[in-house]
Amino acid sequence: MDNSFAFHKPSKSPNLVSPVVLAYMGDAVYEMMIRQYLISLPNHKSHHLHKEATQFVSAKAQRKMLEKWHSHLTEEEADIVRRGRNTKSGNPPKNADMLDYRHATALEALVGYLYFEGRVERLGQLLEIGIEGSSKSGI
Repeated sequence: MDNSFAFHKPSKSPNLVSPVVLAYMGDAVYEMMIRQYLISLPNHKSHHLHKEATQFVSAKAQRKMLEKWHSHLTEEEADIVRRGRNTKSGNPPKNADMLDYRHATALEALVGYLYFEGRVERLGQLLEIGIEGSSKSGI
């Protein structure tokens, strides 16, 4: 397991870490990935970057991203997604419905898992799949 990207390894193997904990880390890593993607585009005005980022990181947008990834996931990745989707992770924010929230948690669990496994290149591949064919203003 190559964790060169992670400064601190989890105390146990990533496949034994709770999906909620994976999602906790995945939320931060996914937002960073989206920010890096947006900074790679021409417009770097802070208001524009924030507005664009929110169109990728909402529960609904994350559900749509996960749908784009679905047919590209390995069996192992699909299992992490199922675990993340089926976990009890609290109540959704007021502006998100429960289905979107569960799928967003699933996406975040997968991102956290891949991050802790050191599979940064795979995260990049999935992001490319998700943004491919997307409009400039989100997915």
